[in-house]
Amino acid sequence: MNMLFFRLHHSLAAPVVLGLLLCGCSAPLTISHLNLTQSYAQADSSALAGDSLSNSTKITLRRYALLDEWRTSPPAAIAALHLRVAGQPSRWQDYFALAELSYLEGKTANSRQDFLAAALYAYAFLDPGATADVPTPYDGRFSQAVNIYNLSLLAAFPQNQDELIQFSSGSQAVPFGAIDLAMDENQLDWHGYRMAGFVPTSNLAVTGLQNIYRNPGIGEPLAAKLNVPEDPNASLVVSPDSWVPANLLLTFDHPRQQLAQSQLHGKLEIHTFDVQQNAQIGQQSVPLEYDQTTAQALALKARAPWSSEISGFLNAATSDNTKPHLIVLEPHQYGHMPIIFVHGTASSPFRWADMVNDLTQDPQIRDHFEFWFFSYASGNPIPYSALQLRKAINGAVAQLGGTQADPALGKITLIGHSQGGLLVKMMVIDPGDKIWNGLFTKPISQLNLTPKSRALFAAGLMPKPLPEVQRVIFIATPHRGSYLAAFSLSQLIGRLVKLPATILDATFEVMNINAKDTVLGKNKLRVVSINGMSPNSPFIKILATIPIVPCVHAHSIIPVQNMRQIASGNDGVVQYSSAHIAGVDSELIVHSGHSTQSNPETIAEVHRILLLQLAQADTPPLCGP
Repeated sequence: MNMLFFRLHHSLAAPVVLGLLLCGCSAPLTISHLNLTQSYAQADSSALAGDSLSNSTKITLRRYALLDEWRTSPPAAIAALHLRVAGQPSRWQDYFALAELSYLEGKTANSRQDFLAAALYAYAFLDPGATADVPTPYDGRFSQAVNIYNLSLLAAFPQNQDELIQFSSGSQAVPFGAIDLAMDENQLDWHGYRMAGFVPTSNLAVTGLQNIYRNPGIGEPLAAKLNVPEDPNASLVVSPDSWVPANLLLTFDHPRQQLAQSQLHGKLEIHTFDVQQNAQIGQQSVPLEYDQTTAQALALKARAPWSSEISGFLNAATSDNTKPHLIVLEPHQYGHMPIIFVHGTASSPFRWADMVNDLTQDPQIRDHFEFWFFSYASGNPIPYSALQLRKAINGAVAQLGGTQADPALGKITLIGHSQGGLLVKMMVIDPGDKIWNGLFTKPISQLNLTPKSRALFAAGLMPKPLPEVQRVIFIATPHRGSYLAAFSLSQLIGRLVKLPATILDATFEVMNINAKDTVLGKNKLRVVSINGMSPNSPFIKILATIPIVPCVHAHSIIPVQNMRQIASGNDGVVQYSSAHIAGVDSELIVHSGHSTQSNPETIAEVHRILLLQLAQADTPPLCGP
């Protein structure tokens, strides 16, 4: 019996002893090697990147013995952690765990209340207005908390059927109570216009522009839609499709103390990129997050200027009854010097998008210049389009009160690409009757013309320099014509252009009633822009001989495809020898094709010239009025 018990006892004990020995031999602690990608992923893991929590939040849950409860009931775990942290000054760092947990619950349950709570917790962790007990930027939780705050604001407010967010004062519920949010409606006024709605940009991806610019900081980046009333008589028109880079900021005083209460009080603030780069919160100046490029892309997509480039060239007749005007993305501000972009043949203002996107990132450019865009029917005769540009500039300056109201209006920079450069040159020359005499054998006074046609020819072919223009930049400009325009195919395309009735009537009078007094011949279709840019065109030959008035600074940017053969080279449309003119302040040759507006070298040179214009803005002009 005893022997049997002894054998049975040992037979049962052996597995237990063996199990204990095995447990003692296997190490509970292991260390493994990670590659750089795995190492970064582990350190950066959080609810922002997926459905897993950061290591710091897991530590917080374990310290409060709430990890198991979080796995079974996240709302209960968040509520329990809130009770233990809220109102405890020494536990301010645990607000990060509450922010991340609430953010993940907001994503899981699609709950705006949890998203709003996440924003409040993240704000309390950051406490931007405090000078003590705040996270260091070296703490990984700092940037994560900023992102949780910004993205939570994106999800905390509903969007209407047009995907626009409307903000207003009122009470908003959160899982632990509610917050009363005050908002000053005057914040929606922007330079005389009303911001009618907002689109969050954090969840929008932009393609089609070279660089995507975002201003890092706190607050949800938005694009504000402007309410722009139509004014058919205006020469300077704010685009009805304008979107303004804006920022939504939710602030509340003493956040760590307020979170111990069930009723909180805060405010919503709307800021715009051009007005305020930083917000004063308590004793701290805090950078605001903006998404400048996405706001610009929304405006371009709404207007879709590229879709009408070919039709705008061929159907020039449609522009006859419209008043020439300049389009701006924002209203004129006192002291801002206008930069006027003039596109080329079969083109549109869209082609300047990359350049404007890059230039506006420089505060010096942004704070001292503004961008105006001239769009025209590029199939029309060059003198006629130049006349339209002249009328638009004169009208815009007069609309704004003239240089007496703002001296900056007398410091205009014109930038023209390709044919647009020829229009620009027509603004800064004083040819007298030289162009006329090169096209006609008799003075204009001796031709049999109606008063309307006589006035049109005189204004278009005998221009005076615009005194408000101080500087011009020629980009890929065919001063001596484009060899491509001389090809028979180009001439055939030119025959497809439909001209306005005003031009047809004047041309008919010249080619039929006064045919013997012109060197143009009897084909009325030769007046279109392509024919005018042929190296054999009498007009382009004469224009090339007329110098720019000495009052104006001039610069050339000339693209060449083969940098080893510059003198005989071209950009695919214009020969270097045609684009080169003597007497300019500077000439830069860039390795590029004809459409060089997006070329980084071209943009950098325009940037340099504008800074030069800014540095010389207060110096007296080269000659008197």
